[in-house]
Amino acid sequence: MDMEFIRKRITELRLAKGVSELAMSQALGHGRAYITHITSGRAKPSVTELLYIIEYLDVTPRTFFTEGTENESVLLQKIMDRLQKHSEDDLALFLALLDRMPSHRAAEPALCAATKSSRPFDGQSAENGT
Repeated sequence: MDMEFIRKRITELRLAKGVSELAMSQALGHGRAYITHITSGRAKPSVTELLYIIEYLDVTPRTFFTEGTENESVLLQKIMDRLQKHSEDDLALFLALLDRMPSHRAAEPALCAATKSSRPFDGQSAENGT
C-alpha cells in the first residue's frame, strides 16, 4: 500500500461525501491546510490520524483499503463488519429476521408474514402459528 493510493482514496471519498478539504481539516481538529497537505503528498498522517480520517469519511478501514469499492455499498460493508463481532446465535437470529423481510427484487411487492397477520409480531412464525 503506497501513499499515493491513500491520498487518492481520501480525495475520492471526500468528494463522494461532498465536503471541502478545508471543512474536513477543521472537522478533524486541524489547521485549514491539513487535508490539502496529505492529499498533495506534503504530509503523511499517522496511523491514528488515518483512522480518524477513515471514520470521518463514514467508511470502514476494510472499505477504505479495498480498491474498486466504488460499486460496493458502504452500508453493506458496515453491516458485514459489525456482524463479524456477533455470536453464532445472534447471526442466526439476524438471518431469521432477513428471511422474514420481503426482497426488494421480488416481481411484485409482498408483505412479510409478520405484517400480513392482524396480531403484532411476537416472535412466532405466522405461517405455522408456533
